[in-house]
Amino acid sequence: MIEEATFGAGCFWCIEACFNELKGIISVESGYSGGHIKNPTYEQVCSGSTGHAEVTRIVFDSYIISFEELLEVFWFVHDPTQLNRQGNDIGTQYRSVIFYHNDNQKELALNYKEKLELEKVWEKPIVTEIVELENFYPAENYHQNYLELNPENAYCKSVIRPKYEKFKKVFSKQLKEE
Repeated sequence: MIEEATFGAGCFWCIEACFNELKGIISVESGYSGGHIKNPTYEQVCSGSTGHAEVTRIVFDSYIISFEELLEVFWFVHDPTQLNRQGNDIGTQYRSVIFYHNDNQKELALNYKEKLELEKVWEKPIVTEIVELENFYPAENYHQNYLELNPENAYCKSVIRPKYEKFKKVFSKQLKEE
């Protein structure tokens, strides 16, 4: 069955690269969700005044990869204890957030978050928001498939590539075949 998931975990370039590699993923699109203006630009979102988060919309085949498996990747690829930031990317647009598409996703996300909190996976509390998806606006074309199209970019080399390589080692059995 074809479903969608929408996650914010800091810079959308980082998580887009990881989710794109998983079996069962049909498409991954960088964009903006959670804000109060329609069709925001990257510059508007970066100002922090629109309320949007940088997110990835993931279209997946739930017969091949489950929403729970996507949640596992989501929690792995970022630090959900950092409020409104990921590393040097600072602002509400970089917040940790799960925009659920239905009640089942909401329940699964809340349960997974609670499990991680009970297991004390992180020393600090998890600040990830779990809210209903109200909107999604695709980011500009130059943001799509960013790592693949810009491998020599300094941000890609120093920030995205190390996360991506670590992700590939941990989730090697779930990756698409080359």
